[in-house]
Amino acid sequence: MATVENKLSVEKRTSFGKGAARKIRATDRIPAVLYGHGSEPEHIILPGHQTMLLLRRANALIELDIEGTKQLSLVKDVQRDPVRQIIEHVDLILVRKGEQVEVEVPGLVVGEPYPGTIVVQDAVTIAVLADATNIPENIEVDVEGLEAGASIAIQDVKLPEGSTLPDAEAEIVLLSIMEPQEEPEETDEEGAEGAAESEGESEDSE
Repeated sequence: MATVENKLSVEKRTSFGKGAARKIRATDRIPAVLYGHGSEPEHIILPGHQTMLLLRRANALIELDIEGTKQLSLVKDVQRDPVRQIIEHVDLILVRKGEQVEVEVPGLVVGEPYPGTIVVQDAVTIAVLADATNIPENIEVDVEGLEAGASIAIQDVKLPEGSTLPDAEAEIVLLSIMEPQEEPEETDEEGAEGAAESEGESEDSE
């Protein structure tokens, strides 16, 4: 469960634009914005290394010390460079203890389905409503002994205590149990035709 154990001392951001953001990242820091509860968005700068460690876990809950003012926040979005995977920007939302928030929690498949079958996940996360300070790290989905043709909808999953499903999510299929499809084997005739075509192309090019 996410608890208030992650703390960061951050500073307010006073320079803006792409050039300013590059300079911030060049000093191992990350531009970020904090918003929510009807307040004006607050632009801040996060310490790079500490933030990257915290973001290894989904739905990280972070207590921010913004130049002496403490705010409880939840990571909402992380923007990364698509090539280098460097964190370019982080969106954070203000939360309060006891407040219910909707978050995407990773589904963790446990158990083994019937021999000779495979698990096909249609969704890898589950949207739940949970206490902001008690967000599950993952939700177990038990497939033990399930046979081909079986499926599990999100409403069938046992949720951790304190978590509930938004009504719109209940009937979404989370995973299905299927028999693996065999790759069609190339026949001798097809192989001979391919070889003949390749030989003909080679002769034409001479």
